[in-house]
Order: sequence, then structure tokens, then C-alpha cells
Amino acid sequence: MMKFSPHRRVLLFAAALMAFGLNLPFSQPAALAQSAASTQPVELQAGYYRIQIGNVQVVALSDGTVSMSAYDILTNTTHAKIAALLAAADVTNPINLSVNAYLVHLGDRVILIDAGAGVLFGPTLGKLQASLAGAGYRPDQITDILVTHLHPDHIGGLMDGKNRVFQNATVHLDKRELAYWLSKANEAKAPDAMKGFFQQAALMMQPYIDAGKVKTFDGATELFAGLRTLPAPGHTPGHTFYSLESQGQKLLFWGDVVHEQEVQFADPSVTVGIDVDSMQAMAIRKAAFADAAKNHYMVAVAHMYFPGIGHVVEDGDHYRWLPVPYLNNAPVAKQ
Repeated sequence: MMKFSPHRRVLLFAAALMAFGLNLPFSQPAALAQSAASTQPVELQAGYYRIQIGNVQVVALSDGTVSMSAYDILTNTTHAKIAALLAAADVTNPINLSVNAYLVHLGDRVILIDAGAGVLFGPTLGKLQASLAGAGYRPDQITDILVTHLHPDHIGGLMDGKNRVFQNATVHLDKRELAYWLSKANEAKAPDAMKGFFQQAALMMQPYIDAGKVKTFDGATELFAGLRTLPAPGHTPGHTFYSLESQGQKLLFWGDVVHEQEVQFADPSVTVGIDVDSMQAMAIRKAAFADAAKNHYMVAVAHMYFPGIGHVVEDGDHYRWLPVPYLNNAPVAKQ
């Protein structure tokens, strides 16, 4: 298999990010917002999907999709193998990558898992607030935000310029994740292509820190009744799964375990260039696939085709993805 040095992987992925509009080091968010508004598609897709886990309602929220080359983001493989797996699934390159967030209405808590890209990744993303409104929620109703990790496509929606979008929400994340991305020493050691990730993490998180709205946890922790954290390091040092259980049903929020579903379910050893520790991320992915297939619970994934919820099944020496069946079974309201 084609293997790349950590520096080479970063350069490849950074090139892909630049190709679809990520301006490092994020110095002009207002300009990006203006560009996004001026080129917004006229016809928008529906951006939310409801599912019930026991007695808990979960709403998948689309932040949009973005086109990028699988050849630029995937590593520990070859272009020929990528092309063959895409062709077998009748998918062409460049691929369309979804950015999904999830809302969990748990008792009196209205919990958002990740916050989308905001204006950081160009005009086809940044739809989280519209999706949230479509589902019947306002930003000020969000009580808690659970961050899987501090990459900008998961936290860009936290801020609108200098204003916190979610004024009443407390942001929860692993203490290792916050320490890593807010470290000036780590930023100084990072390749130039990655320095913007550190800068953006600070810009998004510091206003919530200053407002006393950030809580860190240490590894596996029960945050609320029925909702707990599972450490999943590798993609980033504090990358975290969130596990929701209710009435014998389970949904595990995976964050960035999968970026290209046609390739990585067929070959879980394929990594992405932006992994902080690609070998550890690979091990987490293999273990996650195996456990989900063995125990038959549902998973929700940030970059799977919307709504990104489904089951994983073992298929010989690899895995297959079974998306959740689409349901639109609410009774029609009487006039």
C-alpha cells in the first residue's frame, strides 16, 4: 500500500481543504460569510431527519455537503484501489462529503453533538442553523454541545463573528482535546498547513471559556442519564464517541471514524491525511466496526451520507453499511 509521512499526509489533506474553500489561517470569516451568502444555491434540500431511540428523540441535522477528491484525503492505500472501490459502488470522484450534526432531546436537556463548519469551508456548508430551525429549534434552546473533536468542520458553527451562536449552551469535550489544540507549543511545532486548525480552535472555544461555558471530562464519563462518553483517540488526541441508550436501544455517535464510506468499510485500514495518529485511528475504526457489527446497535457518523445513521454488518473480511430506512410515518394533522 502507498504510505505517506505525517508531513506528506498533512500537505495532501490541506490541499484538499483549500480546493473546497477552507482559507487557512481563517483570517477573514466575514468575507467568507459574504461569499457564502452570495453563492447560496436557490433550491435547498431538507436538512433534518428525526429518529427515536427508546423514549429519546434524536434529530440528524445537515450542515451541507462539499465536493473533494478522495485521492487527496485518503492515505495508506493507492489511487487504483480507491478508484476500484468507488467504481464498484457507482460513485465518481470527486466525492461528496456530508457534514452532519445531531440533536438529542433528553428530558429537559437539548443537546447538540458537534456544530458544523459555519462559514469556514465555503458556500455549500454552514446550513446547521437553517436545519435546526426546520426541525423546530432555536439556538438559544440548546443547553449543551458535545464536541467529538476540535476540527473546524465540527466547531465552526459555534461562533457568528464575535458572537456565541449558542448563548445558553455549555460546551463539553475531553480535556486532552482542549489541551492539545489550545497549546501554543503544539501549534508552533505543527506544519504550516495545520497551524490554522489550532488558531481556529482558539477562536471558537475562547469565547465559551471566557463565559464559563466549557466543561471538560476525563475519558469515559456519564454526562447525563443515558448519555456517556467513550474515548476514541487517534484522529485527534481527545476524539470522543458519545453513547445514547434508552429502553434497550443504543445509538453511538462516532464523529470522524469514517470519511469515505465506499472505501473505508471495504478496507478499514485506509486512513485520512488529517489524522493526528493514523495508526491509532485505524485501530479505533477497526474496533468500532467490529463492535457495532457484533452488537447490532445503530451508529451516527459525521461524514456519512445524510442522515448518517445506520447499522454496520460484517461481510467476509470487510464490512457493509446499512442506512436507516427512511420513515415519514407521522399522522397527517386534521384541518
